[in-house]
Amino acid sequence: MSITTIFLLLGGLGLFLFGMKMMSDGLERVAGARMRSILEFFTKNRFVGMLVGILFTAVVQSSSATTVMVVSFVNSGLMNLYQAAGVILGANIGTTVTGQLIAFNLSDIAPLFVIIGVVMFMFSKKQNVKKIGGVILGFGILFMGLSTMSDAMSTLRESPHMVSLLKSLTNPLAAILVGFGITAVLQSSSATVGIIILMASQGLLDFNICFFLILGCNMGSCVSALLASLGGKKDAKRAAWIHFLFNIIGSVAIFAVLMFALNPIADAIMRVSGGNAGRAVANAHTLIKICEVVLLFPFMNWVVKATYVFIPGSDPSPEDAYELKYIGKSTIITPTTAVIAVIHELEHMGDLAIENLKRGMDALCTMNSDLITEVYRQEGYIDYLNKEITNYLVRINEMDIPLKDAELVGGLFHVVNDIERIGDHAENFADSAKVRIEKNLDFSEKGVKQLQDMMDLVEKTLEYSFDMFANRSQEHMAEVIALEDEVDDREKKLQKAHVKRLTKGKCTPEAGMIFSDTISGLERVADHATNIAFAILEPQDVDVDEGEEEEE
Repeated sequence: MSITTIFLLLGGLGLFLFGMKMMSDGLERVAGARMRSILEFFTKNRFVGMLVGILFTAVVQSSSATTVMVVSFVNSGLMNLYQAAGVILGANIGTTVTGQLIAFNLSDIAPLFVIIGVVMFMFSKKQNVKKIGGVILGFGILFMGLSTMSDAMSTLRESPHMVSLLKSLTNPLAAILVGFGITAVLQSSSATVGIIILMASQGLLDFNICFFLILGCNMGSCVSALLASLGGKKDAKRAAWIHFLFNIIGSVAIFAVLMFALNPIADAIMRVSGGNAGRAVANAHTLIKICEVVLLFPFMNWVVKATYVFIPGSDPSPEDAYELKYIGKSTIITPTTAVIAVIHELEHMGDLAIENLKRGMDALCTMNSDLITEVYRQEGYIDYLNKEITNYLVRINEMDIPLKDAELVGGLFHVVNDIERIGDHAENFADSAKVRIEKNLDFSEKGVKQLQDMMDLVEKTLEYSFDMFANRSQEHMAEVIALEDEVDDREKKLQKAHVKRLTKGKCTPEAGMIFSDTISGLERVADHATNIAFAILEPQDVDVDEGEEEEE
């Protein structure tokens, strides 16, 4: 084999892998947010989840992308393991679509796809058109890579040593190991199957041995999900193990069948494929996956339970040790689920901030020192979340994420800042409570009642705002605006009443200052709540009020 042939093979493989990556990533960016919503909605039933998994994987052209996304969903609490099992089953069938496309051998018209993709990508100003152009360009590059590899492989047929070497691959176990190794390195079973289809078409591989190479590809495709789960929670690791166990058990079962009936099965598939070896490999790949799903679908509950044997125990409570609940510091970021994971983490951070705000107000009104300590402890956790979520947002902001998600990122930076400010106000209330205790400052019953009533209004505003933020809905917009106005009016009235009490000598200056600062703080918390609600409308335009920045 000449140096030129080696370069052609490697160059063709590079084009093929780059084209597949470009096409898959482009499809995720264009349709990722919409497909993610479908995944979230239609995975309650395992059978329906399987159908969605087939659809999603057929669209994004990558079972690895689907399974990594499922791992992210499980890690973020969007999907439980039993729902994930259905999508993983579907992904294993959907991944065979790529092989079927490769078997059509569209290499002759690949340059047409390339020029159309280049024109759309380079000359259109619309982001959606540019992304679709990237998908078409990737599709064309993929088949040009296949064409280059095919031309190189055609020369291999003239090398008796190479033909002899490839034809000597007759041991089923050795073929499984080869398929596993190549797929683990390339991180794409579709790429490995594409190479097998090409080699079979050129007569370099015996069709019978292709079955075992495909079984190896099945197991090698689990590597991506297993790597993605390493930094995740235990359920995320279990989701990756569902994929791994499914492929191992399914491959072992198919292996046993093939050892007893390989020749009649191979002959039947070759007849159905019209004697076309490449088409026969693609059909064998599809048939193997369908058989595995049919075989294991009734037993997936047992497979899920088996993952608890390999990944025992439970995760520590995030509150006990400062940890992120939905995103892991070392988790491989999945562009399609990164933003939704941040939103859930911000919901969690918001719940903590609201809880701490109420705790700080209770501490101020009741002068309970234990509550003050708890406020300080939780504020440390909120500060930790603020730092980690902001760092995570910086990382995903540098990635190619779905277009709709990219529009949200700017607003999410502001939301995390607003939540952190709410936490700061809770700490301010605790500081004031500490001063009250140390100096034995009295509040009148009426003053305490006024603070509690205003706190109730602010709490309602926060609840509506976070509901709007979490669901990206405008349902409670009118209530938020009305409550924010009411809080503003209440703050003005209480400040005027407070001044009157001071002038009449009904409260001390120190107690009066704490009261005034507290109602001002509550009014600012309502402003932050409104910012959070408006973040869903024009995320990039949600700005923190300049007065707020000076105040902090």
